Amino acid sequence: MNASSKFRAGWQWLAAPELWSRRRTAGEAVLALVLGLMAAGTEELLGSEGLRLLAVGAAAAVLSLLRRRMPAPVLVVTSALASLLNGFAPLLMVVGWSAGRRIVGAGRTLAAFTIAYVLFDAIALLDSWSQQAPMSLVLFTTLYFLATTVVPGLASRYWTQRRTLLHALQQRNAQLLREHAMVAGQARLRERQRIAQDMHDSLGHQLALISVHTGALEVDPELTLRQREVVGVLRGASVTAMHELREVVGILRDGVEGPAPVDESGRSARGTAGIEGLVEAARVAGNTVELRRTGEVRPLAAAADHAAYRIVQEALTNAYKHAPGAPIGVELRYEPDSFVVEIINGAAGGVAPGEVVSGGQGLTGLRERARLVGGMVHAGPAHGGGFRVAGVLPYGVVEAAPFVAAEDDFRQQSPMAALGNGAPVMDWSVSERELAMAGRDRSRGGGWALGCGIALAALVVLVVAGIFGLFFLVGAANKGMIDPEEYERVQIGADEDEVRDQLPSGDTIATTGLAGTGPKEPAGSECLVLMSSEVGDNFDTEPVFRFCFKGGKLIEKQTYEVSR
Repeated sequence: MNASSKFRAGWQWLAAPELWSRRRTAGEAVLALVLGLMAAGTEELLGSEGLRLLAVGAAAAVLSLLRRRMPAPVLVVTSALASLLNGFAPLLMVVGWSAGRRIVGAGRTLAAFTIAYVLFDAIALLDSWSQQAPMSLVLFTTLYFLATTVVPGLASRYWTQRRTLLHALQQRNAQLLREHAMVAGQARLRERQRIAQDMHDSLGHQLALISVHTGALEVDPELTLRQREVVGVLRGASVTAMHELREVVGILRDGVEGPAPVDESGRSARGTAGIEGLVEAARVAGNTVELRRTGEVRPLAAAADHAAYRIVQEALTNAYKHAPGAPIGVELRYEPDSFVVEIINGAAGGVAPGEVVSGGQGLTGLRERARLVGGMVHAGPAHGGGFRVAGVLPYGVVEAAPFVAAEDDFRQQSPMAALGNGAPVMDWSVSERELAMAGRDRSRGGGWALGCGIALAALVVLVVAGIFGLFFLVGAANKGMIDPEEYERVQIGADEDEVRDQLPSGDTIATTGLAGTGPKEPAGSECLVLMSSEVGDNFDTEPVFRFCFKGGKLIEKQTYEVSR
């Protein structure tokens, strides 16, 4: 198993459904424990203790575990509890994210978030009705719910929809690739059958005629011994060509990728062992051919052995046609890492270009044959004239090098197979071509623009609301707060209008609920209660100032502390 196969097997093991299920269960348990501890710790900081802490922590953990199976009910219950218990704020964010992702349908999602918001606001109003102004409380609870629940829900829903879209596109791409491979395979099979029929009808007939005529010529008594030997070589070549033609026709008709089974004698005759026979036949035909072998002889794989034979055969044929009479050198070199076959013929003499028939596909076929066994073939002019064909072939079985024509680069896929179905998947790396296509395709960019628009709108709303709330709080503090020095400057018996002009009006949310606190007010008086700009000695209390008026005069002023 090579490194790529080991990596793929390891990745598939990590992506196994059972492993992912166990990891998700463990993660959910850890998250529930953390949220429970955070809820209990927050309540403890706010003064809760005892069984209340245990109940809050357990409730937060249970709701966290249930949020996947029942997203809408958990969202509603958590929103109702979060308006009473500040410890549920972290859980509310997690539940909002999960609900936005898992509630099916935009209508159901809107209904669930609306009910959760109404309950959150209603319970908060009922709990704090006597202490704060209702509209101000609605403002703050709306901002709080928007920041902790709605924004995470929108972000989660957009992220989930984008993932779903990408997964659907990936599956669609894999399906198109499989269909394309099937169509290409059927087209190749039909073309093979057509070629096989043409070869059988035309080339087979011509070879049969050659074999018959050379057989008759071989027994002609008027021929010399030398001529009979040459005719015998021609007849043997035609018979061998007919056998090989039948084999190739069978391969093309049946769609088999490898050669059909043949007897071992025939196989060895068309391997490196048969090269000497090719050279001898060329010599008998009147050509000057020299065969050299170097290195320690090593066996080749069957396909590579046959490829070496074909390289020599095609090179000798080209030399006969394009350079008749020129000397030919055939060298077989057994290198330590590969087998090299090299055929060099001298310069052509006496044959003008275009006088020989050539299909122009022989060398192309050699290159493809060598590629299929993991080797390569080079063909080109030799130094000092002539032509050189050289092939490099591996000793063992090697995977074929990939080849995809530039004009048919349809796949565009990752080298790894898609998990689950074994089909190639799309390469999601961004290229300039994909960016250009995305710019032209509005439907693909629409989802991205919509998601960014929603996130930007939510961010703008939060920023505007935060700025508004900050100014509101600063203004409210200025209307209901004075310094201790101002309190000291006010004298009892001063005119009421004069004192009120010096002091803030006190009509603000900061002083709501302070009236009626502290010592008993004088009978028949009207009192103004303001907060101090300085904090008290105790964190649980804060100082306030009270001014009581009666008959248009300031009759009393007092300072005391109230609980926060």
